[in-house]
Amino acid sequence: MNYLFTLKSGNAKTGAIPVTMSSRDTCPDACPLKKTDTVQGCYGDGYPMLMHWNKLPSKENTSLSDLTGKISALPDGQLWRHNQVGDLPGISDSIDSDALNAIVAANIGKKGFTYTHKPTTKANLQAIKRANHFGFTVNLSGNNVQHADYLKSLNAAPVVCILPSNTSVKVQLTPNGNKVVTCPATYRDNISCASCGLCQRADRDYIIGFPAHGASKKKAETV
Repeated sequence: MNYLFTLKSGNAKTGAIPVTMSSRDTCPDACPLKKTDTVQGCYGDGYPMLMHWNKLPSKENTSLSDLTGKISALPDGQLWRHNQVGDLPGISDSIDSDALNAIVAANIGKKGFTYTHKPTTKANLQAIKRANHFGFTVNLSGNNVQHADYLKSLNAAPVVCILPSNTSVKVQLTPNGNKVVTCPATYRDNISCASCGLCQRADRDYIIGFPAHGASKKKAETV
C-alpha cells in the first residue's frame, strides 16, 4: 500500500486543504465502480487523476510512516481529506486495523475525514467505529438511497450516498424516512469542503448525498 499526501489541494471542490490518495490495492472488490475487465472504473480512472494514481506505487516517500508523519505535523484543528482516490488501508475488501489505527493516532487533534466502500463485516465495522470514536471520521458509502438506509441501520458510522445526476432538491427522505442533505459544494460555487465540513461531523443524524457528476456520472447512475 502506498500513499500520497498533498498539503494544499488544487481541487475547487475540496478547497485548499490537505488531501491524500491511496494506491489501487486498497480499493475493495465490493465497490461497484472498481475498474475491472467489464467496468471502466470511477472518476479516479479519468484524467488528470489517473495520471497521478497510476504513478503512486513508483513514487518515493509514500509509505504509511511518511503519511502519518505528515498528518501529525498538521496544525491542531486542521480539516483534511483522506483518499481522493483509494480506500481505507487493507488489500481489497479487508481493513488493516493496525494501519488505520496509525492514521487515527496521527489525526488526534486534527479533523480528518474520508469515505469507504469496504464491506460491512464485523471486523471492518469494529475498525471503522474505533476510528470515528477517536476523531477520524469514516463515512460509509452507499450506492443509492436504499443502500444508505441499510448502512444507517447499522448505527456504526455516518453515511453518504450517490444520488441521480439530475437531483435538484437540497433535502429529501429515503424510503425508510432518513433525511438526505445534498452536498452544498455540488450546487454552490462558493462552497467547498474547506468551508463546509459536514462530512467530517461524525455525530450528524442525516445522510449526505452526492449527485453523480463528471465524466463517470453515467457509470455511477447505473449503480
